[in-house]
Amino acid sequence: MELEAARRVARSLGATEHRTAVIDLRVFGGSALTSAVPVPKDRDKQSIAAEIPVTYVPARNTIFLSFALAFAEVTGSEHIFIGVNAIDYSGYPDCRPEFIAAFEQMGNLATKAGVQGTTRIRIETPLIEMTKADIVRRALALGVDLSLTFSCYDPDAEGNSCGRCDSCLLRAKGFAEAGQIDPLVSLPSRSST
Repeated sequence: MELEAARRVARSLGATEHRTAVIDLRVFGGSALTSAVPVPKDRDKQSIAAEIPVTYVPARNTIFLSFALAFAEVTGSEHIFIGVNAIDYSGYPDCRPEFIAAFEQMGNLATKAGVQGTTRIRIETPLIEMTKADIVRRALALGVDLSLTFSCYDPDAEGNSCGRCDSCLLRAKGFAEAGQIDPLVSLPSRSST
């Protein structure tokens, strides 16, 4: 569902190119998102923030950023954007500013462009210090069609959000605090879109 949402968003924004790299982290497991571990449901805000949850995928953002770093070096790009958030989030260690700064430093040590000084890679995190409500407001101000997005950790067979996992609860909190209605709540099932 996340890959399909990424394609929808890229199309709607007029992206000139959208590539998908096959990265199957189920080979390692270790998470409710990559193995048969149940996704937690109906947790309160304190429970969500209390510890790193079982939905944390080991080294996921490190892996994603590594792929992006390789692509940036090949294309001569200086900026890599990632939508991590360290305010309203589930406590994932690879969403923190310290991790991003360390990865950026490593990226500039690990690439030919960085060592030769021809390109300095910057990891851009425009959402990292925003609340979910701030993110909703900013997206709407930019004209982003949030009905194209997807957040759920445990969708049903038709691709509908469960409304009960940590990601759905944090999304709902963001829309409520922004005084907005989540367009996914009133949409027909994804199988018909």
